[in-house]
Amino acid sequence: MTLIPALVALVVVLWKKEVIVALLLSLFSAELLLLLKSGHNVVEASTLGGLNVLESIVLVMTDAGNARLLLFALLVGALMAFMRYSGGVSALVNLLIRKGIAKNARQTRLLTFFTGVAIFIESNLSVLTAGILSRGLFDKFKLSRAELAYIIDSTSAPICILILLNGWGAYILGLLGTYQLAENPISILVQTIPLNFYPLFTLALVLFTIVTGRHFGPMLLANQQLQLGSNSNFTPEIDIPASKTRYMLLPLLTMIVSMVGFMYWTGNGDLSAGSGSKSVLYSTTLACLVAYLLLAWDKHFNHQQLVDIGYKGMSELLGLVTILLLAMALGASLKTLGTGTYISGLVANSMPLFLIPAAIFLAGALISFTTGTSWGTFAILIPIGMPLVIDLNLPPALILAAILGGGVFGDHCSPISDTTAVSAVAAGCDLLDHVKTQLPYALFCAVLSFIAYLLMGWWMI
Repeated sequence: MTLIPALVALVVVLWKKEVIVALLLSLFSAELLLLLKSGHNVVEASTLGGLNVLESIVLVMTDAGNARLLLFALLVGALMAFMRYSGGVSALVNLLIRKGIAKNARQTRLLTFFTGVAIFIESNLSVLTAGILSRGLFDKFKLSRAELAYIIDSTSAPICILILLNGWGAYILGLLGTYQLAENPISILVQTIPLNFYPLFTLALVLFTIVTGRHFGPMLLANQQLQLGSNSNFTPEIDIPASKTRYMLLPLLTMIVSMVGFMYWTGNGDLSAGSGSKSVLYSTTLACLVAYLLLAWDKHFNHQQLVDIGYKGMSELLGLVTILLLAMALGASLKTLGTGTYISGLVANSMPLFLIPAAIFLAGALISFTTGTSWGTFAILIPIGMPLVIDLNLPPALILAAILGGGVFGDHCSPISDTTAVSAVAAGCDLLDHVKTQLPYALFCAVLSFIAYLLMGWWMI
C-alpha cells in the first residue's frame, strides 16, 4: 500500500506527460492512505484528502531549508535573466570560442563536465555554475539542453559523494558515529570511494558520451530534433547581441566565491559543516545584487527595466518551482507513510550474506527514487546496514558504499529530487524532458552497479 503514491506518480507521468498533475494525484493518494490508516472511512478520507494536500504544501514552507531552496530557485531565474538580457552570455560565448577553450561541440561538453567535477563543495552550486556557464555554448553549437542537463546532473551528486570534503561527508560521518565499528569512520568513508560503483559508472558513462558523441534512446531523439529545428523547447540563450563579458563573469564568480565563504561562515570555520541551503541562497542573492548594480552603474538598463527583467526571469521558472514545492510535500508525506521504511524492511529478511550488498543497493535505489532524497535514504539505511556489519562481520566499506550509491541514484534521476529539478533549471530544460532523456543512462549504470555488488559480495563476504 505504501508504494501506491509512487506508482500513481509514475503511471500519470508516463500516461499524461504532465508532472504537476502526477505529483498532485500522488500527493492526494498519499494523504488518502494516511487518513485511512488513522481510522477515517473512505468518504471522510476522500473529503479531507484534498484539504490535507493543501496543508501538506503549506507545511513545506514552515521548514526553513525548504523555503530557502524555493526562494533560491526563483532568484536563479532573475540572475540568469540579468546575464542573458545584458548580452553578457553572448559575449562570454564569443570569448571562449575566440580563445580556443570551447571552439567545438566536444570541447564545450568537456568544459561543462570538468566545471561540474571541480565544484564538489555543494551539488546545487555545481549544477548552477556548470549550467549557467555552458547554456550559451550549447546553443552556439546546436547541442540540446537535455544533454546539458544530463552532464551537469551527472557531475553534481555523483562527484559530491565521491569527494566527501563537503556537507555530504560530514552528514554521513555523523550517522556513522553512533556505531561501534572496528575501524575509524573516516577510514571506512575513504574506503568506500573505489566501491561506490554507481557514481563511478555514471561519471565514466557521461565522459564516454562526451568523447564519442554517441547517444541512445530519448537523448538521441532530442539531439536529432534540435538539429532539424523541430524542438519546441529550444530557446536560444545567445539571441541577445554581445556586450561585455563582465556582465556574466562577475555575478558568476561572486556566486562561486561567496558560496564557499558562506559555507565557511555558516559552519563556524568548518567548511564541511556549513549550511548548503543558507549558503546557496545567500550567494545567489549576492550575485543578483552584483548583476543589478553592475548594469545600473554602466547605465545599461535603468532601475525599472532591471526590475522587469528580474521578474521576467523569475516567472520563467514558476513552473519548475511549483514542481519542486509539490515534490517536497510528496517526500514528506511518503516519509510519514513509511514508504522508505517498508522498502528497507524487505532487505532485513534472511538471505545469503553475499547478496546483502546488492540488496541494500537496490533498496537504496528504490527508496531514493520514490522519495527523491539521498540524505533521507542514508538516514533510513545506515541504521539497518551498520548493525548488519557488526552482527554478521560484513565489510563495512562495501555495505556503506552500497547504501551511498543507492541513495545517489534517486538524487540523480528521480523526478521529485531537488537536484534533478535544479539541473533542469540551470540547463533551461523542461523537467520531464530531462528525466526522460537521462533515465536510460541512470538505469544502465544502476544495473551495472547491482551486478558489481553481487560480484563483490561473492568475493569479499
